Amino acid sequence: MRLPHELQQATEIVDLIGYTPLIRLRRVTRHLPESIEIYGKAEWFNPGGSVKDRPAWNIVRTAIERGELRQGKRLLDATSGNTGIAFAMIGAALGFGVTLCMPANVSPERKRILKAYGAEVILTDPLESSDGAIRKARQLYAENPDLYYYADQYNNPANWQAHYETTGVEIWQQTEGRITHFVAGLGTTGTFVGVGRRLREYKPSIQLISLQPDSPFHGLEGLKHLETAIVPGIYDPTLADANLEI
Repeated sequence: MRLPHELQQATEIVDLIGYTPLIRLRRVTRHLPESIEIYGKAEWFNPGGSVKDRPAWNIVRTAIERGELRQGKRLLDATSGNTGIAFAMIGAALGFGVTLCMPANVSPERKRILKAYGAEVILTDPLESSDGAIRKARQLYAENPDLYYYADQYNNPANWQAHYETTGVEIWQQTEGRITHFVAGLGTTGTFVGVGRRLREYKPSIQLISLQPDSPFHGLEGLKHLETAIVPGIYDPTLADANLEI
């Protein structure tokens, strides 16, 4: 498998997306038997700094191939931050405009990064969390569909497919098939759904565990309390063996 240090030259920033390392979390398991290993996938190695580079690039690539994102169109979406940063980075690299709706209480550094990439940012009511941003993006698209390509990350199958095609495959290869449990938080749910589906194909006995906040007013950027939020269309509620609240 190709790893970052083996990629000597890239012609586009998107060539650096994926192939992130696993890091063993030894201090987390120091009180457990040596046979128990926990690893984290170091997605901050992606050029945009998060796992969201993967679905953002797959969404953009698919839209370009289908002629949906073309000259004169702006990419539009709702985001809590990281997917927006990924879209803005890719837009700056490939030369298309990006408009993002996001809650006004997102961290200041995310706003600064988006500004640096040249994205247009529309801030929404923080009390409505990401749902308010979703409603605003839908409104903008309904008002001017000729201007925007609406990426719709919460309902776009290219989101989870990115993880099915890349993240899940990488995890399986990096663990040499020894993985027994996979744990991921639920936001758009793309990571959990895509990786989970791929790993279950490889090993039907694998345990898939999802995490979500225990209340609607949780303050955890990017995560959803699904009982009270707009449930993403790509979410598969039958996939998890357990869902833990945090």
